[in-house]
Parts: sequence; C-alpha cells; structure tokens
Amino acid sequence: MEPQRERAGRHLKKGRKRRRGPNMLVGAAEAMRARWELEESQPEAKKARLSTILFAENCEVTHEQLCELLKYAVLGNSNVSKPSWCQLFHQNQLNNVVVFVLQGMSQLHFYRFYMEFGFLRKAFTHKFRLPPPSSNFLADIIGLQKKQTTGDLSKMVEGSLPSSSSKVSISLQNDPIIQKYGSKKVGLTRCLLTKEEMKTFHFPLQGFPDCENFVPTKCHGSITDNSPLFGLNCEMCLTSKGRELTRISLVAEGGCCVMDELVKPDNKVLDYLTSFSGITKKILNPVTTKLKDVQRQLKALLPPDAVLVGHSLGLDLRALKMIHPYVIDTSLLYVREQGRRFKLKFLAKAILGKDIQCPDRLGHDATEDARTTLELARYFLKYGPKKIAELNLEALASHQELLAAGQGPRNTAEVVQQSNTSVLECLDLMGQKLLFLTREAETSELSSSRNCQTIKCLTNKEVLEQARVEIPLFPFSIVQFSFEPFSYKLTEEMNKRMRSKWTEMSTVYAGPFSKNCNLRAVKRLFKSFGPVRSMSLVLETHQVQRPVTELTLDSSTLVKELEQDSENRGTIYLSGVNQTFKEHLLQQSNIFLGLEAVILPKDLKSGKQKKYCFLKFKTFGSAQRALNILKGKDWKLKGRHALTPRHLHAWLRGIPPESRRTPGVRVIPPPSEQQALQVLKVDHPKIAAWRWGRKIGKLYHSLSPGTLCLILLPGTKSTHGSFSGLGLMGIKDEEESTTPKICS
Repeated sequence: MEPQRERAGRHLKKGRKRRRGPNMLVGAAEAMRARWELEESQPEAKKARLSTILFAENCEVTHEQLCELLKYAVLGNSNVSKPSWCQLFHQNQLNNVVVFVLQGMSQLHFYRFYMEFGFLRKAFTHKFRLPPPSSNFLADIIGLQKKQTTGDLSKMVEGSLPSSSSKVSISLQNDPIIQKYGSKKVGLTRCLLTKEEMKTFHFPLQGFPDCENFVPTKCHGSITDNSPLFGLNCEMCLTSKGRELTRISLVAEGGCCVMDELVKPDNKVLDYLTSFSGITKKILNPVTTKLKDVQRQLKALLPPDAVLVGHSLGLDLRALKMIHPYVIDTSLLYVREQGRRFKLKFLAKAILGKDIQCPDRLGHDATEDARTTLELARYFLKYGPKKIAELNLEALASHQELLAAGQGPRNTAEVVQQSNTSVLECLDLMGQKLLFLTREAETSELSSSRNCQTIKCLTNKEVLEQARVEIPLFPFSIVQFSFEPFSYKLTEEMNKRMRSKWTEMSTVYAGPFSKNCNLRAVKRLFKSFGPVRSMSLVLETHQVQRPVTELTLDSSTLVKELEQDSENRGTIYLSGVNQTFKEHLLQQSNIFLGLEAVILPKDLKSGKQKKYCFLKFKTFGSAQRALNILKGKDWKLKGRHALTPRHLHAWLRGIPPESRRTPGVRVIPPPSEQQALQVLKVDHPKIAAWRWGRKIGKLYHSLSPGTLCLILLPGTKSTHGSFSGLGLMGIKDEEESTTPKICS
C-alpha cells in the first residue's frame, strides 16, 4: 500500500501541446498538473502565486508535506522536487518566506473565535488542516531529524540487523514502542486498534456517514489472546470513480493462503498501477469476479472472533468496502517517531530478514505481503516490545536512507535529493540564514542550529517589535508567538459546544405537516438543495427556519461572515448537478467570466461523484452573475454563495452520529467556559485572536510584495488528548490565475 502514496508524488513531464480543457471524467488531478506545467513554461514573467485548489483530498497537510513546500520555496524546481499537495508558480519571483506560529492554538480556537480572527480569515485564501503536533513542531516542519547515538553504524550492512558488536546505545524508555506498550510482552488484545484509533486513522466504521454502503463482516465474537489471525492485503487500480479493488489475498495463521482472488472493477480502468499491483489489462480481461463476490466470500471465511492483520489496513478495508471491528495494523504496531510509519519492505528485512517487493519483479505479490504482515504481528507477540526497541529501527531506517542517497553527497542536487534534507541545509546551500524570533521561555532544536539566527524576547509584544525590524533582513523568517492553552477539560467542552453549534446551524425546521404526509417526498424535496443527513417529523412548526437556541443567536451574522471568508469569496455552491451539467459547463465556459476552478467533490472512500459542486470565480461579482445564470430556466439548478471551506467541511464530516444532538434541545454553555470567557486576560485566546490577528495583519501589510506568508496554529497535544491544527497561506499581492481548474 505504501508505494501508492509514493506514486502520488510523481510529476508529469513538461509538454508543448496546445492547451485543451481537462477531461472531467478522466484524471482530473493529472489534467490539473499538466496544465500547471504548461503554465510554468510560459516565457512571460509573472508574479509568484499559489494554486487555487489543494490536492490533499481530506484537506489535511502533514508536517512533512509542509516541509516540502518550504524547501521548494527556498531552492526552486532546479534542485528539489515540487510539493506533492499544492502548486507554487514562478518560485524564482518569491522575495521572502515568513512563517508565523501561534503556539498553543488549534483549529478549534480558530472557529471558536472565528469572528475575532477577522484579518486572517479574510486575507488568506488557502487554508488546510494540520495533524496534532509532536513534541517539537518546528523541527518537524523545518525537517530537522532527531539526533541519536548510533554507535558504529558505518559497519552495518544495508538491510541487516545490528549485530552484538555494533549494537546501538539508546535509551529504551524514550523509544515510542516502549512508551506505548511498555517493556513487558503483551497479548493479542493489547495490539488491537481501539475504536478511537480506528477513527483517527480513517478506518471504516459502522454508522459513519462515509461508510453507509459498506458491508460488515459480521465478526462480533468475543476476542481473546487466542483468537485467530488472518493476514490481508489488497491491490487496487485507478478507475473513473477513483481507486477500486483488483486483487485480494487472505493468509491464515499457519501461512496458508485461504483466499487469492482477482477482481473486476465496476468502472472504466484508467491506470492499472502495474508497477505496484502487478495487474495488467491482459490479466484482468477474463476475470468475472466482482467486489460483491469477494465480500460474500470473505464473510463466509472469517470466524466470529477473527482478527485481521495488514499494513495500512484501513486502505485495504476501504477498497473492499467492508467494516471489521478487530484489526492489527503493522504500520501502527511498530510505532515510529513523529507519527511517521515504517514501510512494509523495511520491516520485513529488519525484523524478519526477508526481502519482499523486489525491484526485478512486476509489481508486488499480494499474498507475500499478507503473509509478511502476519509474521510481523506474530513476531511482536512472541518477543515483545523490549526486543524490538533494542533493534533501534529508527537508526537503522536513517542509515538505510543515507546509503540509498549515496556516501557523502558532493553537490547541491545530491544534498537536496536526500529525503531528510532540512530547510536549514537548503538555505545554507544558498548562502543564507534563517531568522527565528521567539520568547525566552520556549525551547526548540531550531535555536541551537548553526545556520539559524535566533532572537529571544521576553514577551509576544517584543517578538512583534523585533519582527518589524528583522524580517526585511532575512530571506526566511519564523516568528513564534506563545499563548497559554486552555485546560483539557475546557477544550473538550469548547469542542462539544462548537460541534453542536455547527450541527444546529445545519438544521432546518419546516411545517406544518399532517401526520399522513409523505416523508419520502419531503426528503426528496430537501435533497434537491443538497445531501440530507437525517430527518425528524415535527408537527408544531409553522415556518421554515433554523432552530433558535443560545448557540444559534449569532448564526445570521456568522453566515454573512462565512460568505466573506477569503476561501468562500467568489465561490458558489450548486446542487443537483450531473454528468450532463459538467459537459455543458465546459462547452459554455465562455459565458462564465472569471471562472478559476471547478470543484467536483467525490466520496473519499467509494469514489462516487457527489450530486453537488463548487465553482470558484475571480470576483464576487462574477460569482453572482454565474449564480443568476445557473439558477435560471436554462440550467434549473439550486445554489447559493458557498459557506463552508473544504477543510472545515472535512472536520465537521468526522462527527460520529452518536455525538450529534437532538435538534431543538436548548443548550446551556458549560459553566467553566462561561467563567473562563468572562475573565479576559491579555493572552486569553479570545482577546489574543482579535488583538494578534490585527497586529499580524499590520505586519503582513508591511511585508514586501512576493512574500510567501504562512500562519500556523499547530494544534494541541497532551496526555488527555489532541486537537488538530490549522494552516493559512498566501503570497503578498498574489496574482491569481484566470485559467479554470477542475478538482475532484
């Protein structure tokens, strides 16, 4: 499964063909990349600018992906690969890079104090979710690798385990495997992912809105440490509807393959992904087995207490469109630092001493991969966490990366091609330094780095004053403001309150209806405006309105502000679209002046096209004119100006059904939140959001044109739980593209 993610990072070659409108049905993302490459090759000088549409399907950008962008912003296309999740045009026109870090704040803070963050929400067009931070957020986004005492690693052969004469001197207590499982051996049940972990890592779960058509395995037996293990691996291809299953392999605990089936996709195949899957058109042509056949077969094979084992198993289950409650994921079992994961090929060699996924073969062997994950799980259970921690897998993986990159890089190109090259090293190659402004109380590996000019201040106000003076003198600056985070209890209360607020704002009362009314007809009517999550019959209501509660008193003002959010400004929402609409839109795109992007949402798991879309225009006026046309008699669509940014929609979509409140229930704010918000201290997040949003706004306006600016709310993490962060980015005086882009 790992190589499929690697594939996403590849770039199309530049071409000189005449521009054509992208095929809406085939390879929308590839078409976007191809057009971007053509635009990059145009001779006329343009200002640096960012892509309108981000590639991240779930709108979450990892710290490593953020590092990709920062390195590319420093060095450009000649020496480092382009970021895999967004596009930066004309990098050589960038004048500076400035990163503002609001330490102690998260995505929850941004939307809890949305009205106060006036400048940030209006000035920055591009917003994305960040995963919860590790212990050193700045080191992660800059690409600094944690240094370890690795002994005589030069004597270790690539892919081999450390011998007794070259053992690594490490502190086992700091090993992430020991921190999670302890040092004693554990039973099978301890290795199972909890429901909360399955939710965090996007496993399909019963009752979740994106899993409505998934088939449960019906395995609900009592799990013990003696329950049977089954290794599972799936291969996929790329079709017109996204990724679909082409092969499934199931291996029993004794190593016997009990199921190995080729599967015919339901939709047209665009790419067989042969280099990874080993599947070709010739292989699949005679196959008649369909997805429903293997679902039925798998249900019949698995006993009630079966435990499925796989590597990135959530992707396999989503390809199968099946739900299974008892899973061991070896990419998570063998815990790695900073939320990263070891590849299956690496673990097979380092732990089991076996070579898999060999380059001389055509694609992967699904049965071999399934058997390997099973062996890795059994090894973990047999020898325990302590033995695995003693192997120091992190050091071994780093050593392999060094060997893969070659001994001692000799030039710029060789240095930056290493996967662990940091932004500091990129700046060093350019003969430049990084400016780091922070408070004295904060500690970071960045402060002690050789190529970093660190200035420590006593207060946030002093950091701001220094930033005004120092930023123009450095090509790359990180300015960190520190705020006191809420307590975990208060944060949880705020989180529940915010989710309830958005749920109520998405609720409509309508009536009156008679007891004998046709509920299907009513639901059909409301579905014409967009997806309906649930519906309840209320007989007393005599109009159409939102529920009026303490949470929704400001909803009218909030809706207006959401319309003016930079990510929504000029964007319209349309419901009732179909394939005819898409083709019609392309044919008549000349009547929609200022059209920049067409966003065609798909179900992230099934790949099915949604019956709504978003059109993004250069100006609000262009969007309004288009909306009038599309709601007219020729198009007959329902729509309005967009309200929900994509990253916010992704966050709200993750609310499990059981946490949703019953519509109409009066909500009283938790006393602790009321009390906390009444005491408005200088650095209280509500005041900080208003005050520092304005201060950063003034500082932003003083930056030189062509400055890439990022605002990062890293998120929060503690022993009680974690909350995701939020990133905002833009280029000062950015010139927007007038070329429409299609994004599914």
